[in-house]
Amino acid sequence: MLSQHLVILPILIPLLAALLLLLPWGENPQPYRRAIGLTSCVALILVALALALKVQNGVHVYAVGGWQAPFGIVLVADKLAVLMVLLTALLALPVLWYACYGEDSIGSHFHALFQFQIMGIVGAFLTGDLFNLFVFFEVLLISSYALLMHGGGKSKLRSCLHYVMLNLLGSSLFLIALGIIYGITGTLNMADLAVKLSQLSQDDAAIARVGGLLLLIVFALKAALLPLYFWLPQAYATTTGTVAALFAIMTKVGVYAILRTFTLIFGEHAGASALLGYEWLWWLGLGTLAIGGIGIIGSRDLRLIIAYLVVVSVGTMLTTFSMNSETSITAVLYYLLHSTFITAALFLIVDVIAKQRGKTASRIVKGRRMAQHGLLSGMFFVAAIAVIGMPPFSGFIGKLFILEAARTGAQVALLWPLVLGTSFLVLVSLSRAGSRIFWHNFNGKVGDVRHAKGQLTAIFLLLAAVVSLTIFADGISHYIEHIAEDLRNPTAYIEASLGGVANHD
Repeated sequence: MLSQHLVILPILIPLLAALLLLLPWGENPQPYRRAIGLTSCVALILVALALALKVQNGVHVYAVGGWQAPFGIVLVADKLAVLMVLLTALLALPVLWYACYGEDSIGSHFHALFQFQIMGIVGAFLTGDLFNLFVFFEVLLISSYALLMHGGGKSKLRSCLHYVMLNLLGSSLFLIALGIIYGITGTLNMADLAVKLSQLSQDDAAIARVGGLLLLIVFALKAALLPLYFWLPQAYATTTGTVAALFAIMTKVGVYAILRTFTLIFGEHAGASALLGYEWLWWLGLGTLAIGGIGIIGSRDLRLIIAYLVVVSVGTMLTTFSMNSETSITAVLYYLLHSTFITAALFLIVDVIAKQRGKTASRIVKGRRMAQHGLLSGMFFVAAIAVIGMPPFSGFIGKLFILEAARTGAQVALLWPLVLGTSFLVLVSLSRAGSRIFWHNFNGKVGDVRHAKGQLTAIFLLLAAVVSLTIFADGISHYIEHIAEDLRNPTAYIEASLGGVANHD
């Protein structure tokens, strides 16, 4: 009986946890809240693993209320959606574990907001309907507004204001795009749109393309693609380490939406709307990659460098996706896994460094020696090698996949120099930061702030995930090759969504 409802459980688990966390728990509620939050994250991992086994036999659809697509709300679990849910769950547990050592107590309702955020993210991955994609976007955005302000402060308020204003504009454009597409096709179910869009006349297809381009703008804003990236560096650099680490998955929601929408709805089988926006993604992705590299080399704060690394990863993924091949999609998915874990680990490492350095915090200036200096320098060194893309870690493998995906002369001539050049800038910037922070220290008293082994264990778990991507690279690459093949040939997804395999309550 439970297996029938397995597809909806990744949404219900954090929703139920969030509602429980809003209840009063006496004078000292934190132990109860931490237990509920961590239990929810563990349960989400177990459900995601069960779903991963289930979708090996095909796409599974959950029709809410028994109303079948395209008339009802459906959740669709295919290999890509489940991979993203599992990635979210594996990221959330160590990040929340880290927060449970005190950072969750500096603001109100942190644990409930954390769970609502997870709910919105996994809902966006599982929905098979564009309108419900909008709904889940709003859930995760509303939670993110409060989480960005966690702990308070003028810098957080300023960054959050920019973030809120831009996303309100994005939400308005999203609704306009949905109205245009629904007015032309009469549906917002993704699979149904994939069928109907290919059957439109030239005039109707032109209007549908306008709606599609508006969607691209909205998703580009969520992903932080040039020129809509400028909200991200300050927002990620000024918030707490825990929130920034969780937000490593946030831009991936925008990337996922582009992958899903522009292969399923506006893919090669969309008739007059086929491959809409791919050329835009190529040039804007290259620009994002370049501007991210410039931001990295020009930053004088380690938090800001890591924030720009997120921008670089977005540019890398969307440029690679625009090349439109199974090889390029495989490269995007592997790099997506790598960049999520490594940037989250770096945000937490930098958070520890900033607190142990005292007033100098994460600024790249000479400071006092830290209480756990050797351990932090080792973790930073490993993370830096991985994010730069040097062997033997997953960043090296991911960039090899990306460079190999560039097939034509023009692709090689533009993508290779930017990817390799940006990697060099990251190498220079992180080397400068590491030498200044770990080698150039004041003589005198060592800092007295130490972090608990549990917090450092959370960082080790994220670094272990990066190492696992390296050790199991062959098996993972084979798995995501099947995902890339399914994205390029979405027949099974469409048939299942429109009446193939359907589970309902």
